[in-house]
Amino acid sequence: MATIFSRFSLNKRRKEISLEDSIEKIQSGDTTLRNQVIENYSPFIASTVSSVCKRSITEYDDEFSIGLIAFNESLDKYTPEKGKSIIKFSETVVKNRVIDYIRKESSNSDLLNYSVQEISNDEFGENEARTKVDILEYNKELEKNERQDEIYRFQSKLSEFGLTMKDLLNQAPKHIDARINAVRVAEILVENDDLKDVFYSTKKLPIKALLDSGDIPVSRKTLERNRKYIISLAIILDNDFIFLKDYLRTEE
Repeated sequence: MATIFSRFSLNKRRKEISLEDSIEKIQSGDTTLRNQVIENYSPFIASTVSSVCKRSITEYDDEFSIGLIAFNESLDKYTPEKGKSIIKFSETVVKNRVIDYIRKESSNSDLLNYSVQEISNDEFGENEARTKVDILEYNKELEKNERQDEIYRFQSKLSEFGLTMKDLLNQAPKHIDARINAVRVAEILVENDDLKDVFYSTKKLPIKALLDSGDIPVSRKTLERNRKYIISLAIILDNDFIFLKDYLRTEE
């Protein structure tokens, strides 16, 4: 795996390339510029990977290949809405992917199950203990970033239906029974192919079709009142929104 990007030598002389000046062209399909940027920033990638692995990393290490792939991924995924500079965003993506690789490759399945106190008192050396703490911290950062990414994707889906997060702030029914009924309506909607086709083609809640299905546990008035909320639930249920689905399960 370490030879996948072996053509990017760490010892080559590189032309200075700014990520900020290049990102728009890269995301528009400029492959030549992408390769130049990856080559230019390979020392940064090696340094970032080394900081996670707590040892010097070269282009011949598998971890470097993981970091290189992650850096390339970050060039595609970066948007100003991420709230970070491109370099900070790329650094986070590289670290997270390397940590994920370490987790998968580790023969010690308990590596991430230590508490900080257990880690500081374990039988391993100081470097190993520090690495475990770093993995725990970066794993938290990974989950945080994944949650943020999920919210961005959810907002994008909402916009297709003419909705925003602000629209939903006061839309959730106050009573738990009403929220459970709304979830049930959303489940019926996404589980019925005909209803779902109407939902996505019109970008509206198919109230009449839902009522005609005979399975709806609420009245037309309730459907109309909770329309935006039910639409948002249907979007969550019909997409890979892991964290939002977990939230719904706590409502049940």
